[in-house]
Amino acid sequence: MTHTSLRFPDGFLWGASTAAHQIEGNNVNSDWWRKEHDPEAGISEPSLDACDSYHRWEQDMDLLARLGFTDYRFSVEWARIEPAPGAFSRAEIAHYRRMVDGALARGLRPMVTLHHFTVPQWFEDLGGWTADGAVELFARYVENCAPIIADGVRHVCTINEPNMIAVMAGLAKRGEQGFPPAGLPFPDLETTEAVIAAHHAAVKVVRAVNADIQVGWTIANQVYQALPGAEEVTAAYRRPREDVFIEAARGDDFIGVQSYTRTKVGQDGPVTAPEDAERTLTQWEYYPAAVGEALRHTADVIGRDMPLIVTENGIATDDDTRRIDYYTGALAAVASAVEDGLDVHGYLAWSALDNYEWGSYTPTFGLIAVDPVTFERTPKPSAEWLGGLGRTRLLPRTAS
Repeated sequence: MTHTSLRFPDGFLWGASTAAHQIEGNNVNSDWWRKEHDPEAGISEPSLDACDSYHRWEQDMDLLARLGFTDYRFSVEWARIEPAPGAFSRAEIAHYRRMVDGALARGLRPMVTLHHFTVPQWFEDLGGWTADGAVELFARYVENCAPIIADGVRHVCTINEPNMIAVMAGLAKRGEQGFPPAGLPFPDLETTEAVIAAHHAAVKVVRAVNADIQVGWTIANQVYQALPGAEEVTAAYRRPREDVFIEAARGDDFIGVQSYTRTKVGQDGPVTAPEDAERTLTQWEYYPAAVGEALRHTADVIGRDMPLIVTENGIATDDDTRRIDYYTGALAAVASAVEDGLDVHGYLAWSALDNYEWGSYTPTFGLIAVDPVTFERTPKPSAEWLGGLGRTRLLPRTAS
């Protein structure tokens, strides 16, 4: 029986997120496009047309606005904007500016991410983030994004999940493939330093473009839970994989919190979830409360004065009733954090669309289904439900 409702604060961001490479299609100048077509990379399927959102972004925004969402986080693609070193495409910059204008025209506040995992092939060939001059090259790219973000964009994310970039770089340097059964591989420390420097440079550029823009970056929070007696082990494990990136956000306008599940840690490191635990299509443990714990841990590390935005949270499932249940639990955890005084400014679900999940289309995170042949968009019941909450900002609370 419902006995109270919590109203999220006025101006609270209520939306969904996407990433360019995962939805646009035919991102042929990116490092990932090359990797997807390299037999030695072991990628199960290439992105190809993805959701064809490069051409159908208006349909996507129309649906989100109709459903009741007020915010849309999308990324711009560096490999399109700068397909060759120093060669900036005016047409592509204009394309992404049209997306910003299109969002505003539909009543959607655009949150623009400048880097979401992919880089131009030429940048990778130079050595990527740890190459000489890499930070300056990224800053130059951000400067050239000025026409996209200068007007009407309130929030800009510089780099998405830099801790995952460093983890993937560590795997590559060690010649390893795949993740352990629980936890994350050790991140490459040189890459860690490089992406932090790139972020700080990008923040300066964005503020020079428009001082009113709120700028930050987003961290993949693994919700590390210490088993009894493993508190110090957990803290040492978490620090290079997460906390150094949270601490690097000091002085930013906000920090993006992204979480999906939890990771228990014992004396010997991460512990695999029990065999009988419910798992999602990504084989992660079903754990809706993760986002609340991620918000609290982020605030503990960086301080309660830092504005927090949930920039990704969701579940890969082909059972939409479980998606609604997951979001119900997740939003209750966010509401609890707000009630406890955390400065949470918004919640953006992952993902707006069933999309390309870095090697496979099988994990379906989307609120909106996409036909792989016709590209027809079909909102799921979860989209109607979550968008409906966006109209009222009221979350029913159930008596225990």
